[in-house]
Amino acid sequence: MDMFVVGLAAFAIFLAFQTIKIIPQQNAWVVERLGKYQATLEPGLNIVIPFLDRIAYKHRLTEFPIDIAPQVCITRDNTQVQVDGVLYYQVTDAARASYGTSNYLAAITMLAQTALRSECGKRDLDKLLEDRDAINRTVVFALDEASPNWGVKVLRYEIKDITPPQQVLASMQKQITAEREKRALIAQSEGKKQEEINLAEGKMTASIRESEGTRQAAINNAQGEAEALLLVANATAESIRVVAAATQAEGGLTAVNLKVAERFVDAFGNIAKQGNTMILPGNAADIAGMVATAMQVVKKS
Repeated sequence: MDMFVVGLAAFAIFLAFQTIKIIPQQNAWVVERLGKYQATLEPGLNIVIPFLDRIAYKHRLTEFPIDIAPQVCITRDNTQVQVDGVLYYQVTDAARASYGTSNYLAAITMLAQTALRSECGKRDLDKLLEDRDAINRTVVFALDEASPNWGVKVLRYEIKDITPPQQVLASMQKQITAEREKRALIAQSEGKKQEEINLAEGKMTASIRESEGTRQAAINNAQGEAEALLLVANATAESIRVVAAATQAEGGLTAVNLKVAERFVDAFGNIAKQGNTMILPGNAADIAGMVATAMQVVKKS
């Protein structure tokens, strides 16, 4: 009796385990009843019929990455490159993921490789290296058209590496080196050109300033000479007016006679000092007559 009770209790516990199913979060289990799809169990507590229902498939609904193996692709300019990438997917329909294809992972992987080879064949090597983002979007678009039937959503595809052949890499390195040397020479020539322009502008500015200084100095000298001549002329005019006024005063003419006689005597004295030869008028002894003649000129003036 006791063994029967123990066996019955054990059978009840086993039946309970077979009936009650607790599904973890972000999981979906597919139930088949007598070999036919019955339902998809959601996260939480679920009840199934023992011996009739069975858990056929278990799927996780979180995002998964798939490492796409490197493959050889031929570009439009007939260059063989090795391309690898990573694919991110998520199961959205557990039933279709179970029955839509025998292996949805293999299906999306091969479709991704096929779409990638097709996109590489549409581009030259240089364009292929530049258009990674466009290629990624095209591969995702191609997978989105087929993956819903497999219960899978392709979230994104990323090219990890594009490896050309070694000979192509060497040629690309030479091209890059030549381009850098070209840019360096252009930059150097531009620097020399700017330097020559700056020197020419500096010389031109200095020449302009020098000519301006010369011009201003000439103007200043001319103005100084004009002012000096004007001052001399004014002084001469003033002395003439003073002499004229003096001759009109009382005794002025006598003073002029005396002054003329003094100048005449001084002139003869200087002639005697400066040379051995002397030129004299016919009547050199008649100094009074000469003075009288000079005074006649003064009076007439």
